[in-house]
Amino acid sequence: MSLSDILGSALSGLNAAQAGLRSASNNIANVNTPGYARERVPLETGVTAGRVSGVRALEAIRVADRFLESTVYRRASDWGQAEAVAGSLDRLQALLGAPGDDSGLPARLDAIGAAAVAMTGAAGSEPTVRGFVTSVGQALSALQTLDGDVAALRIDAEREVSYTVDTINNLLRRIDGLNDSVARQAAGGRAANGAVDQRMTAVEELAGLIKIEVRQGVDGRLSIDTAGGATLLDRRLRLLDYPPSEGSLQPLYPAVKLRFAADDGSLGPETGERLDSLAAGGRLGGLIDLRDRRLPAFAEEIGSLFGGLAESLNAVSNAGTTVPAPARLDGALTGFAASDRLGFSGKAVFAALQTDGTLAAKFTLDFGALGAGATILDAVDAINAGLGGAASASLTNGKLSIAGAGGLRVAVAQDPSAPSSRAGIGFAQLFGLNDLVSGPRTFGPAGFTAADPHGCGTGEAVKMVLRGPDGRVLAEDSLVPAAGGTIGDLVTALNAGPLSAFGTASLDARGRIAFTPVVNLPTANLSVVSDTTSRFGTGRSLSSLLLPLGNETGLAGAAIRPDIAASGRALPLARIDTAAAVGARAIGPGDSRGANAFVDQLRAAVDLGRGRVSGMESYASFVLGQTGLDAAGAKDRLADMEARRSDAVNRRDSYSGVNIDEELASLVTLQNSYSAAARVMSTATQMYDTLIGMVGR
Repeated sequence: MSLSDILGSALSGLNAAQAGLRSASNNIANVNTPGYARERVPLETGVTAGRVSGVRALEAIRVADRFLESTVYRRASDWGQAEAVAGSLDRLQALLGAPGDDSGLPARLDAIGAAAVAMTGAAGSEPTVRGFVTSVGQALSALQTLDGDVAALRIDAEREVSYTVDTINNLLRRIDGLNDSVARQAAGGRAANGAVDQRMTAVEELAGLIKIEVRQGVDGRLSIDTAGGATLLDRRLRLLDYPPSEGSLQPLYPAVKLRFAADDGSLGPETGERLDSLAAGGRLGGLIDLRDRRLPAFAEEIGSLFGGLAESLNAVSNAGTTVPAPARLDGALTGFAASDRLGFSGKAVFAALQTDGTLAAKFTLDFGALGAGATILDAVDAINAGLGGAASASLTNGKLSIAGAGGLRVAVAQDPSAPSSRAGIGFAQLFGLNDLVSGPRTFGPAGFTAADPHGCGTGEAVKMVLRGPDGRVLAEDSLVPAAGGTIGDLVTALNAGPLSAFGTASLDARGRIAFTPVVNLPTANLSVVSDTTSRFGTGRSLSSLLLPLGNETGLAGAAIRPDIAASGRALPLARIDTAAAVGARAIGPGDSRGANAFVDQLRAAVDLGRGRVSGMESYASFVLGQTGLDAAGAKDRLADMEARRSDAVNRRDSYSGVNIDEELASLVTLQNSYSAAARVMSTATQMYDTLIGMVGR
């Protein structure tokens, strides 16, 4: 070996040791840098003209395991989703209050029952009646407040969806730019470790926001797909398109669409793919699930609870009267027309009374005697004929009114032996003649049959959407009633439309449309998006009569009837003596039979719709208890996902992170290598000097 070969080998050793020292020093300098993967300088034997010529130091490479990094991305996605859900459900749980809290909803409902019992023991005294009315008002207020709080949580989730989409787009743009940087440096044979580290950090942050699958190409570029297979990034960038949130509550929010990115980084044409459910994963999927499934489901439970409470309280109040009886009974908006089928069985008693409770006229209407084809107008005519001018009934724009003549008072009662009933509701209650819980409309089912006309005009429509267990929109259908059609035609149209692939629509025993999902889709949920219908021009929509969902429950506009809220004497606690003859007293002071009826009714099971039959207090406890369990489960899942994510990060970092002891040991080894190469050069120099000296002599 020549001296020049020896010097060349020694010089290559010096260069290799210097490269290693630089790499080790860089590792030590970044020991606390998040996401930094340590570098290692590969060495290979130098070969020139088939002969070994020292060592060659290659470009520094990252010490990383792509499988461990992929695990971190998956765990980050699970954690992001769990964190979004747990945070919102924890807020919801806080709004419900602690178990046993006097201001909580179960306590409010308990207070109604206790106040009703108090009325029975004091013969309906003014203080106990006021206490009962106050308890009902507080329960309604608690339900409305809770409903508003849930709506606020949905709005917050919607705003976060918009913010999260913007953050995802910014990260995708950054990753795309880093992809270009990595590819250019790799093509030039240079290391791009810094850009790769930055890209890994950005991808990890992205994975927490949306569930992704990551692949690396031969040129160093990353390709990113969603968990559903939609491509976000390959050699062309895609961005998420979602309109900026206005912070409004909507029955159906737009889907997150995917668009190609334009050359300037703005949104380009659509790809045809979208993200609209929990399947999006990450924080985005959790927020969409909360906004579209979890929170609306809870709001529906609150609506069902209110519907059952209002129906129970109004059933009792409509069966009674005050002392003295009112001069006029004005019903709420029913959506019925005079030509509608009457549909009642049993009997109802209509009375005109003097101020002291003496009967001036009485008429017992046997609905069966009117015939199967009787209409509501037939009943109105029969009432007017039966009372003989002492009182008169009229139906105007869907509202029934009964007024006494010449200073007489009016009352309506159920026949004790055969009470009137349509879908389990009495005559006075169906028309809302003497409601305790009042509003712009009646509460409870309308009792339609398939043969009843739908009463809608041309161009009116009901838009509905069916969501699966994960909140994903399975189908949408716009129900456009044909002029002159029936309720049965609407059901037939539903079963012939897009919803039919996922279940069957039918009328239940109380005249409400029920949707039964297919066997493998037990929790599919049908809801109303918009409704422009007005049955017979009354202003009452079909969805409020057939599908009391969402805002159609009437909770927002419900209140204690103003005269009852102003005075306990207006609460109809008395009962008419239906056996009394004209000229005899039929009602009198001190009658508190209505108080006992309130106690019994509040303890009875109520049809809450969608197959739910339960007492008010037990159902409230179930709803709030289930919410508490869901919140606790979400919190436990978050802790579990946090532990799993931390474990994945620790595994990745233990493999690729910097260990000071190892780096210091490497420094010592490299310094020794450097010294050895330097000694070789020094020895070769001395040999060269000796040879020169020998030649000179």
